[in-house]
Amino acid sequence: MTAEIQTPTPREAFELLLAGNQRFVAGTLEHPNQDAVRRTETAPSQKPFAVLFGCSDSRLAAEIIFDRGLGDLFVVRTAGHVAGTEVLGSIEFGAAVLNAPLVVVLGHDSCGAVAAACSALQTGQTPGGFVRDVVERVTPSVLAARAAGRERPEEILAEHIEQTVDLLLERSHVLAERVADGRLGVVGLSYRLADGSAQLVAARGLDVPVPAAS
Repeated sequence: MTAEIQTPTPREAFELLLAGNQRFVAGTLEHPNQDAVRRTETAPSQKPFAVLFGCSDSRLAAEIIFDRGLGDLFVVRTAGHVAGTEVLGSIEFGAAVLNAPLVVVLGHDSCGAVAAACSALQTGQTPGGFVRDVVERVTPSVLAARAAGRERPEEILAEHIEQTVDLLLERSHVLAERVADGRLGVVGLSYRLADGSAQLVAARGLDVPVPAAS
């Protein structure tokens, strides 16, 4: 088990998360905080250093791709990382009650929800059941991307991630206030399934450079 900052700043939490992803990509996993000692330590309470709001895709197991363990990440996941009231409440709980200094929106390439939204706009046909609701919540991001001339799949994905980051801060005064006073950072990451890397596409409340889209 590695020694780590007990109460990290938003920037330190972000760097801690990225360091784990870099280990995952390189195949030099440390599997921190996954032993019996950590299990005992976290049984009475939790103090995660990040809230991770990601897509439910089975290939995005948060603790694996960021090389973390028990008590590190407060994870909320939905298809296409669409955010309803339950999601907002869960994220607020992680940030305001558990005092996690970082919220991460995690999207990924080849996302079925994004592809379904693109298909629905092209064909005029939407899925049935509650899957329709997921697709309809992703559709505004696809429309915004196209309005800005961003047509490539990776550009549409980046737009959807950034739209989700902004939605969290627009709808949640709790999150917005914590970002404004420096207690919280909110970032959007785009995960690449083939190589396992998480690329920064949006940042709020953190002074970190966002790479230009290639």
